[in-house]
Amino acid sequence: MAASVSSPALLGIGDNVVDFYRDRGEFFPGGNALNVPVLAKRYGLARAGYIGLIGNDAEGAHVRDSLMREGIWIDRLRQAFGPNGKAVVSLDDKGDRVFLGSNKGGIQRALSLRMDAEDIEAIESFGNVHTSVFSYLEPELPKIRAHAQTLTFDFSTHRDATYIASVAPHITGAFLSGSGLSDGEVNDLIGYVAGFGVTTVGVTRGSDGAFWLANGRRYRQGIKPANVVDTLGAGDSFLAGYLTGILTGRSIEATLDFAAECASATCGYFGAFGYPHPASD
Repeated sequence: MAASVSSPALLGIGDNVVDFYRDRGEFFPGGNALNVPVLAKRYGLARAGYIGLIGNDAEGAHVRDSLMREGIWIDRLRQAFGPNGKAVVSLDDKGDRVFLGSNKGGIQRALSLRMDAEDIEAIESFGNVHTSVFSYLEPELPKIRAHAQTLTFDFSTHRDATYIASVAPHITGAFLSGSGLSDGEVNDLIGYVAGFGVTTVGVTRGSDGAFWLANGRRYRQGIKPANVVDTLGAGDSFLAGYLTGILTGRSIEATLDFAAECASATCGYFGAFGYPHPASD
């Protein structure tokens, strides 16, 4: 049965992985569409849920167990025969993540999620939905948007104009990585995405902070001091903090500042939200 609509809520739909830290011999649950609702609940959002597809392996079981321990609604979580999504990462001497490879989403990409009547019920119940470029949900975006109050989408580094044009008309919020872009290029990118009617566009650029457009106004948010252990998950934390602040009624300025604090705190521990598990190989 779907959750009620009595309080601000967020439903993540799409990608999940385990991040395997080769140098540590352990893996952590992760993936943008999973991290964001988990972290949003930690940051004060009353209700959070996740719809996705896990494998029937130890990695998939650990993802499910971690979600249960965090109190995330997972009534529509699927499991299939095959490997869970897995990324292999390492950390450099500054704690910055280095991706070494992946299984390209595992069973989630092989089968692809499609929304049925019970999923639609959950979307209508939670109201606010978040997904990502790694979720392979592009064919489902019009259906999701028709039943959601808001639909936010993380493009990561996928800034191809044609791809943006295929996604942006169906979403209310867009978030992108601005790695390698100049200030002018970031501003042009924000303008291009907003031209499709997207009311919130955010571009993060690592230690340079975030460039933001919300309700027709531009903002710039710097980073907060951090004791950096591991930067993996910092961007998802920023986004989760932002969505939490907006959904709970904070101003844009206060929300961006809170989001920066959330990202800084995440840099202080391993994994996107913890839960290390020893790897078997």
